[in-house]
Amino acid sequence: MRVGFVLIEVAPHHEQKVYEALRKVKEIEELHGLFGEWDMLCKIVADDLEAVSEIVVRRIRSQEGVIRTDTLIGAPM
Repeated sequence: MRVGFVLIEVAPHHEQKVYEALRKVKEIEELHGLFGEWDMLCKIVADDLEAVSEIVVRRIRSQEGVIRTDTLIGAPM
């Protein structure tokens, strides 16, 4: 399993719509609203790095109102 943390910037007035859409993505285990440079933080758990990438590109970045993302991949310690 791979874990990814995605910081998401959302256009003004699209926050609720994006939040509701992302809550429906089963691989997103946590979704938090933020104050500051980024608007949301989500935790993705998927089978492998390719699956994490697919979720970010096809399910998060494709949402209307998403301006940009930054993905951090968890490393085993």
